[in-house]
Amino acid sequence: MVQDLFVSICVPAYQRPELLKRLLDSILVQEYTRYEVVVTDDSPGTTVSDLIDSHPLKPAIRYFKNQQPMGTPENWNESIRKAGGDWIKLMHDDDWFADRDSLGCFVRSVRPGPDFYFSAFNNVHSDEKKAESMADRSFIKNLNRCPGILLAGNRIGPPSAVLFKKDPAILFDRRFRWVVDFDFYIHYLKAHPPAVYIEKALVNIGISETQVTQSSFGNPAVEIPERFMQWEKMDPSSLGNWRVYDSWWRFVRNFRLTGEGKIRSSGYSGPLPAFIFPMMQRQKKIPGTVLRNGFFSKLLMSANFIRMKTKGRTGIQ
Repeated sequence: MVQDLFVSICVPAYQRPELLKRLLDSILVQEYTRYEVVVTDDSPGTTVSDLIDSHPLKPAIRYFKNQQPMGTPENWNESIRKAGGDWIKLMHDDDWFADRDSLGCFVRSVRPGPDFYFSAFNNVHSDEKKAESMADRSFIKNLNRCPGILLAGNRIGPPSAVLFKKDPAILFDRRFRWVVDFDFYIHYLKAHPPAVYIEKALVNIGISETQVTQSSFGNPAVEIPERFMQWEKMDPSSLGNWRVYDSWWRFVRNFRLTGEGKIRSSGYSGPLPAFIFPMMQRQKKIPGTVLRNGFFSKLLMSANFIRMKTKGRTGIQ
């Protein structure tokens, strides 16, 4: 059902004018024109403002210079707070629309009821190699049953692939760098089910080693504390979903967590979920060569999942 929506394209910017220009160029040619562009600028200099002043899209841009750098993701939140539209299209400054009809396709997908839409997207690397990322029907079905399955893998993708209705009560958690996007999705979808998937790749996602998510990958000082802080916000009953449990099993295995000491040394000082202790103890008794074998690891995980559900170990201690 086509909706005559007014969309705020929110762009949290940080001194990358050449990438921002690519994004603004892609907005300028959009066939759907009921939008505003909100740029919140974290840059120390004037590179972003200089670009906007000379860009033909300028009349549609509302530009805000942050008095103090806010960083990721608070600058994302600032752009959303400044938005005048009821619908938010957050676009990182290194991403861009895939074609002239991308925004229109998002809008035409909106129907009464759902407030959250996401599309397939293209991952575009610095060497210009492109790979399309798509979700399947099984994932969509399971996502709408239990948004917590995003712990097992963010199949929605980055925020640039999403269109959602503005809810001032739900913003990106400023404490996070690694889990920030899927943490937002989980809590948004709990309040605004269901998610609607658009099969066409509507955005290009720029991939580079300088991105926060890339620099955080595999870093125990980032991933371990954020994983447990994010779990503090979760409904413990979601552990009854085997995909959620499997995500924790793989997390413990991949970071070789064998006791509380490594978790604390990573910087996390909060409460630990009760299930984590028997999980660590189980894995501690299994040879690493077995755990690293995907088939046997999955079998062991399944057995422990059944044991956990039988004993009801989903609480906090």
